[in-house]
Amino acid sequence: PAPKVQAAMMVSVWKAAGLAAVALGVIGLALPLVPTVPFLILAAFCFARSNPAWEARLVTHPVYGPHITAWRQRGAISRIGKLGATAAFSGSILMGLWLLAWPWSLLPLAVAAICLTWIWTRPDP
Repeated sequence: PAPKVQAAMMVSVWKAAGLAAVALGVIGLALPLVPTVPFLILAAFCFARSNPAWEARLVTHPVYGPHITAWRQRGAISRIGKLGATAAFSGSILMGLWLLAWPWSLLPLAVAAICLTWIWTRPDP
């Protein structure tokens, strides 16, 4: 009985994590610096472990489904996504340079350099 209870608990944890990721993705629709697609990719990952019907709804969504599929199949990020990430990081760098004291003002630049290097090395879909 204990493994069944533990498995049922994990399904609930995965489902809750998926719902939280969807909520963050929806917030990202309204807030320009919060990404939508990465949260929906995470939600699909969580739902694959808890609710296949919800995963299928995300994967077959006409707007977001192709991005999820491209990520799963090739680790691909669209050119528009890469440009959006670059714009968001640029804003973070400028805000950091303006609002933070030295040497902390360089932290957003360092994070952006690492993250954007990784993002731009992903293939296009």
